[in-house]
Amino acid sequence: MIVAAGISFAILVLAFIVVLLLRRQLREKYATLWLVIGISLLVISLFPGLLVGMTRLLGVQVPANLLFAMAIVLLVGVALHLSWELSRAEDEIRRLAEETAILRADLDAVISQLPAASHRPTDQGDQDAEDGRKIQ
Repeated sequence: MIVAAGISFAILVLAFIVVLLLRRQLREKYATLWLVIGISLLVISLFPGLLVGMTRLLGVQVPANLLFAMAIVLLVGVALHLSWELSRAEDEIRRLAEETAILRADLDAVISQLPAASHRPTDQGDQDAEDGRKIQ
């Protein structure tokens, strides 16, 4: 019964990852990691003896302890990777904000150098210079 539940869960995880990929809600570089995790879950579910063999090989007393240790290592790795990605994104956002501020200052400087008649507010409409009437 538990083997069937494990297989079902692994298939659900893989299907969910594929759906997210097809909807473009998950980028490929992140999907690769999750697909490896889903396939690993499926393999361990299909062949539970592999986990028992790994526990003997590594000297762990209980297979569940090895599973939890692998999950903790995996979660720490994912958290570290996401922190790294977030740091890169923050740097990029700061750089873009600085460039935008510089461009805005340059634009304001150029606008301030234009003659007063050429940069009137546009919401008042154009007026004829001779008699002050609006031009439609």
